[in-house]
Amino acid sequence: MQYRRLGRSGLQVSQLSLGSWVTYHNQVDTAAAREMLAAAMDAGINFFDNAEAYAGGNSEVVMGEAIKALKWPRLNYIVSTKFYWGLDREGHATNRKDTLNRKYLMHAIDGSLSRMGLDFIDLVYCHRPDPHTPIEETVWAMSDMISRGKALYWGTSEWSAAEIRAAWDIADRQHLHKPVMEQPQYNLFHRKRVEEEYARLYEDIGLGLTTWSPLSSGLLTGKYQDGVPEGSRGALPSMGFLVKGLTDAAKNAAVGKLAGVATELGCTLAQLAIAWTVRNPRVSTVITGASRLSQLQDNLGAIAVVPQLNAEVLGRIDQICAGLAS
Repeated sequence: MQYRRLGRSGLQVSQLSLGSWVTYHNQVDTAAAREMLAAAMDAGINFFDNAEAYAGGNSEVVMGEAIKALKWPRLNYIVSTKFYWGLDREGHATNRKDTLNRKYLMHAIDGSLSRMGLDFIDLVYCHRPDPHTPIEETVWAMSDMISRGKALYWGTSEWSAAEIRAAWDIADRQHLHKPVMEQPQYNLFHRKRVEEEYARLYEDIGLGLTTWSPLSSGLLTGKYQDGVPEGSRGALPSMGFLVKGLTDAAKNAAVGKLAGVATELGCTLAQLAIAWTVRNPRVSTVITGASRLSQLQDNLGAIAVVPQLNAEVLGRIDQICAGLAS
């Protein structure tokens, strides 16, 4: 495993990281999480991603319990969480959902610390932009989390380049802690934001990326070529919104052609797709997910594929995916 700096910060994160969206609590209990976290750490992974909203807060509980059981030294691992959606989504839930106002954020960080059983969170993200709260208010609140020792670095997730730039500029003018990283979706079918929209931010403000969904929610594994299989992410009732994209005929046809490239390279489709995201030097770490140990182990094999992605192979991949990426 190799490590990259998180943007312009001094923090080093493993090229691959392990996330908990969909899986923890829903498909992975504390015992299974402990097993996979241990295997990930043994392979050199040092960053574990979470969010307040995952499984209604229970994902944080599972990860916290698993880490406590493993008795890792706190300096050895990096954990994250994200705020915006809130936990109370019933009724109006004023100041408790879909916001980045100061009141919500101050409560949210304390809740995450309690659920994870930690004194501080390494990375905290604004999970989505909030058009109803002044960015300045959000920047002050996130900076205060760091000043109070409740978090070490803060960033954004799925913010536009203009919103990230505005937040950074406010922090710079006010001498506050600046946003260090962004967590966008990035894969063969979703790449323009990372490769085009954010292009100026890498050099201008030193933006780091902790990208998610390298397998496009499983589409790039090939498992959806014949519909939605039982037990897959797409079959979960809460993931129904993904089905249309997962069963897209044109994209699945492209996946079939990518399978041929993977075969030539001696790797799985998943390894090819993950390696493709890792090979981008702007990506600090690629967040992977797994519901069982065998999936994690397969994903880890992507690291060995990266050196094989020469210009000729990358050109073929681009040709196969032409016109399908957003």
